[in-house]
Amino acid sequence: MALQANSPANSPAVSPAVSSARIPGWTRVALVLLGLPNLLTGAWAIVAPQSWYDNFPGWSPQLISAYPPFNEHLATDAGAGLFAAGLLALVAAAWTRRDVVIVAMIGVLAFILPHTLFHLFNPSDALTASEDIQSTAALGISVGLALLVLGTAYQQSLDQDVT
Repeated sequence: MALQANSPANSPAVSPAVSSARIPGWTRVALVLLGLPNLLTGAWAIVAPQSWYDNFPGWSPQLISAYPPFNEHLATDAGAGLFAAGLLALVAAAWTRRDVVIVAMIGVLAFILPHTLFHLFNPSDALTASEDIQSTAALGISVGLALLVLGTAYQQSLDQDVT
């Protein structure tokens, strides 16, 4: 028996009105701020892992080489994670649908939250305390921004369901 296009078995869990609703303009800016640096950094690590390891972020202090030794496979894999997180955020910024933003922020947080926690609990001997704090704070700001975007999109979905 063929399923009909509007049958309950084919219906999305979220109504089309809720899933296609748009996010506020500031969240698009936040998504680009989260996405672009990760996408570019990830591309750098994928294309030139040794350069990325030796030079990231491009000015002093070099944050990646503060955690030796270099491992090309690990650097490329880390780059792929950064690239994927950045791509998720930029796709959400381009589409601006709440359901896309929610899924994208869950994916971004799955990468950046453990990354941030690692740096919080594993300061590098090659960095000063101030450099460690600045690096971890920048990651923490990214987590906070991603949580804010996720919370806003989720709350709007709840508000839409009530109306």
